[in-house]
Amino acid sequence: MSEAAEQVSVLSAGAVAPGVVRVIDAFRRETGHRVKVTFATAPAISKSIREPEAMDVVIAPPAVLDEWARAGKAEAAGRVAIGRIGVGVMVRSGAPLPKIATVDDFKQSLLSADSVVYNQASTGIYLEGLFDRLGIRDPLQLKSIRYPDAAAVIEHVGRGQDNEIGLGATTVIIEGQSKGIQFVGPLPAEIQNYTTYGATVTMNAGSGAARELVRYMTSPPGKNA
Repeated sequence: MSEAAEQVSVLSAGAVAPGVVRVIDAFRRETGHRVKVTFATAPAISKSIREPEAMDVVIAPPAVLDEWARAGKAEAAGRVAIGRIGVGVMVRSGAPLPKIATVDDFKQSLLSADSVVYNQASTGIYLEGLFDRLGIRDPLQLKSIRYPDAAAVIEHVGRGQDNEIGLGATTVIIEGQSKGIQFVGPLPAEIQNYTTYGATVTMNAGSGAARELVRYMTSPPGKNA
């Protein structure tokens, strides 16, 4: 345990929240440092570059971290990759499971659904392009329901109807199954999209604890948390 406990402020993408929470809890126990973490969507993290609130560590997709580095708000060197997350399908607990084994199955299930629910963050941006490529963007626009973040998507689907499909990061869906939803499965491999996430120290970080946390994320104890 460190001789002097320090405070570390973390701004993280919500899709990696389940893993980040476990790693931070383990880091707290092992080092004694205090860690305050705020979760947000990737677009919101990009906007946070202009906000005055100081953060020590940022966890986000590489493109967002590049924006922070170009703005002189985060270090370009020392960034670590912490993993990647795919897109999955969810329905309300107890609802019939849609067929998603093949691309055609997935398309037909979306077209047959009463509504399709997904976010406005990284996952939602990818899905918009995917629906366009699959030739189903126009019919889905009439019944798509968009929310700023995954938490709102899960809440909606958990309280929704039988013939409603939700889409989101697989990790978030799996962790949210106690909230009235069930994980149907990942997108078919041919159309799956993985968003990678990295962690970096900001220029605001004045203590060694922030760098210690970033290093810990890729250490054996951090990976096993």
